[in-house]
Amino acid sequence: MANLDLHGTTVIVTGASSGIGAATARLLHLAGAHPVLAARRADRLAELSDELGGALAVPTDVTDRAAVQRLVDAALERYGRVDGLVNNAGVALHEPLEALDLDEFTDVLKLNVVSVVGVTQAVLPALRAAGRGRIVNVSSGTTRMVLPGVGAYAATKSAVNMLSAVWRAELADSGIDVSLVLPSITATEFGGGRFTPGQQLRPGMVAHDPLYVGRVILRALRTGEERLDIPHGEEVAELTRVPA
Repeated sequence: MANLDLHGTTVIVTGASSGIGAATARLLHLAGAHPVLAARRADRLAELSDELGGALAVPTDVTDRAAVQRLVDAALERYGRVDGLVNNAGVALHEPLEALDLDEFTDVLKLNVVSVVGVTQAVLPALRAAGRGRIVNVSSGTTRMVLPGVGAYAATKSAVNMLSAVWRAELADSGIDVSLVLPSITATEFGGGRFTPGQQLRPGMVAHDPLYVGRVILRALRTGEERLDIPHGEEVAELTRVPA
């Protein structure tokens, strides 16, 4: 698998209005790529678009198939091609399983799991037309642990892990690589905004900067490697470097 030069590429980023998604979009812009910003919060997308020199911003509910198709069509209309996708949109759900509201759980499944399939399906024709592609799915380090109160959320991300592995196998001969990134605790709005980068949560557990996770995502876009687990604890610069 050859490393991909991101300069001039078009990469759709879902959940781009804040946190890891916004950080990834900023890093793509710095790398000379064209990030396509997708999220539900139009005002936040507009602000980020201005910051990134007019990057294409498409307010999108990724659980809405028609909205997802409009996103892909807008990217193709602006840039003529799509080279990559970062499936980052998601929501937390922290409740004991006994108390889990099934309607809420269904909504989270639609966003965290079903939309990953839906957005990927919508983007695949453009990637095939480009003759290559990189897809990065953002999972969670909670899938490596058994945490009471986090089971429902971790289950959705465990599904993303399996989907990523199967997508990778199914697309192995197409020139399209599917990668999985598993962040640890990250200082974003996702955690209720209660963490700050570098905050020591407990021995061996440090809140990571979204830009750190974004750099790992960019490594995955460049290399197409299968899986990048971000360990707990201090940030590891080596994890953000692209192997030769």
